[in-house]
Amino acid sequence: MKAIKRRQNDNKSQNKQPLKKHKYTVALAGNPNVGKSTVFNNLTGMKQHTGNWPGKTVSVASGKYKYNEREFILVDTPGTYSIMSNSEEEEIARDYICFGNPDVTVVVLDATSLEKNLNLVCQIMEITDKVIICVNLLDEAKKKGISIDFKELEERLGVPVVGVIARKKKTLIKLMDTIQKVCEKEIIPKPNKIKYYPYIEESVEKLDEKVEKMLIKNKQLSRWICLKLIDGDKKILKSIEKNLKINLLNNKEIKTELEEIKDILNFNGIKQEEVKNSMISSIIFKAENVYKDTVNIKKENTKNRKIDKILTSKIFGIPLMLGFLGLILWITIKGANYPSEWLFKIFNNLQEILVDAFEYLHVPIWLKGVVIDGIYRTLTWIIAVMLPPMAIFFPLFTLLEDLGFLPRIAFNLDKFFKKAGSSGKQALTMCMGFGCNSCGVTGCRIIDSPREKLISILTNAFVPCNGRFPFLITISTIFIGGIVASKNASIISSIAVLCIILIGIFMTILISKFLSKTILKGESSSFVLELPPYRKPQIGQVLVRSILDRTLFVLGRAIAIAVPAGLVIWLFANVYIGESSILTYIANFLNPFAQIMGLDGYILAAFILGIPANEIVLPIILMGYMGSGTLVNLESTTEIGQILIQNGWTLITAINVILFTLLHFPCTTTLLTIKKETGSIKWSIIAFLLPTICGVVLCMTTNFVWNLII
Repeated sequence: MKAIKRRQNDNKSQNKQPLKKHKYTVALAGNPNVGKSTVFNNLTGMKQHTGNWPGKTVSVASGKYKYNEREFILVDTPGTYSIMSNSEEEEIARDYICFGNPDVTVVVLDATSLEKNLNLVCQIMEITDKVIICVNLLDEAKKKGISIDFKELEERLGVPVVGVIARKKKTLIKLMDTIQKVCEKEIIPKPNKIKYYPYIEESVEKLDEKVEKMLIKNKQLSRWICLKLIDGDKKILKSIEKNLKINLLNNKEIKTELEEIKDILNFNGIKQEEVKNSMISSIIFKAENVYKDTVNIKKENTKNRKIDKILTSKIFGIPLMLGFLGLILWITIKGANYPSEWLFKIFNNLQEILVDAFEYLHVPIWLKGVVIDGIYRTLTWIIAVMLPPMAIFFPLFTLLEDLGFLPRIAFNLDKFFKKAGSSGKQALTMCMGFGCNSCGVTGCRIIDSPREKLISILTNAFVPCNGRFPFLITISTIFIGGIVASKNASIISSIAVLCIILIGIFMTILISKFLSKTILKGESSSFVLELPPYRKPQIGQVLVRSILDRTLFVLGRAIAIAVPAGLVIWLFANVYIGESSILTYIANFLNPFAQIMGLDGYILAAFILGIPANEIVLPIILMGYMGSGTLVNLESTTEIGQILIQNGWTLITAINVILFTLLHFPCTTTLLTIKKETGSIKWSIIAFLLPTICGVVLCMTTNFVWNLII
């Protein structure tokens, strides 16, 4: 008897079928790094929407595609290894599959790691019968000598199995066809459920009838709910009650039955805390057996192992990691100068046209000052300085991510975070922080432990984000590269920025250790860090993701902030009280304290006024120094350097500015994200103070030692 029922499509049976609806919902599930996003992107194209799940901070994508005149809404649930634990991603994936009532759930698997991926399949099949297996990356499996018996796999699981190469859109046609047939019940999956230990199965049978009576809808969840009652996972039970509007544990019959089940299990040597472990063992056992019967490996892939032995070795791992990052920084610094100068020339020409237009229209001088000298010059400076390095840095960084190199970086740093009493996953969230600290804070949701999650959130701003990189690169190029070694300025500048990154990583680990020993005491938890296979990067997708999703997104945010910031800066520089501007008053007030830090009042004022975004700190410094209340669109770092040197900057000033750029309060966006993630103003204040205090102390120490020696 076939495990999957396929309806005959003769004319007679078609005539008897009821009218089919033309809109279906499809859930997309799978482990991280299985190509789920590629499947989603190629099916939906540009018809996508990304937003936060109601009441959650996790971003969830949904999109539409059409096939055979039917419309399909595809919901991309967060990548997860399991739906049995309680991280936010697992909770959202589980809740949507359970209670979102999708017409079908497509589970994407990696053909090269089928055994590991099958664990999730077995768990999802406990929840819903309407499952399709999509085995992706068949091309990589072929290269590794892996062959899969799809017919046997389909028979063993009892659900449809489709093999694809998601990067090739034409291979997804069969998947779309199978989705339609399952939605319209031309194919009816009959999942082969896991058979647990006899005592657990007997307990499920006793509970099932009582639980099913309480379910008005979603009766197919009865068995899964019984399993959750038996293993006693309170958070999942609370989610069931919330979504199904039933209180299982308050039902007398169920409560009595659970007590009897607990006594029987105890009598047979199975404690309550061991029930879940025995269930997990059964899932793993089934996944192993299915894998053995359906997968054949002709040759062992030794190439990846050889590369990993080098990249993750104790001797070469970290030096190679630093070498790659240094190369990216050198290319960024070397390549950004020319487009920056080109953009400055364009903006200066446009400014002349605007000035002529304002004079022709007899626009008041004050309005001309606000629009051109304030907003326009701040705006164009940010674009000219930020766009070139971001347009180079982000594609290169995304390329390393696409190749599978970033998880190796996290692997190399994992042991340091564990020794600091934090989660090894913090290495991943820290890497996200290099792109944007706000994204890094949001990424901390992957950490299960609330204590470790909080440590990761509070320390994410200790690594430089994209908003700080252009400033760091500019100052390093002018002073460290230009003064220390003018012949090899770009190389020395790259090394300097790399050292700053290392200081940021060191401070992240140090403060994590401090927090884990003081206000957030506890031991680090363990987790499995997956090293995905090395893959040929898709240059087109790398450019789209890095330019559209990262560069233009960050630049757009900076521009949105630059307009009001440019106005405020101009007002501060042009509104006078007596003989001095407001900006000068602020700078003079801050100057005594700033001098102790090796800075000056204008620098410290710029950091404070730049809290909306790090990108506007340097424009504020330059406007303050120039005194005329206008910001000149400088065409090169040399001209910027001349202004800074004329206003008393030395090598130690630059070093302290670099240190304070690395270690100071997060931007407004990051602080608001921390407030949202933690739900507490207290932790947002601590996140503000921690790096700031570290930065102030480090600058004071550096300045004191320098003056002592020099």
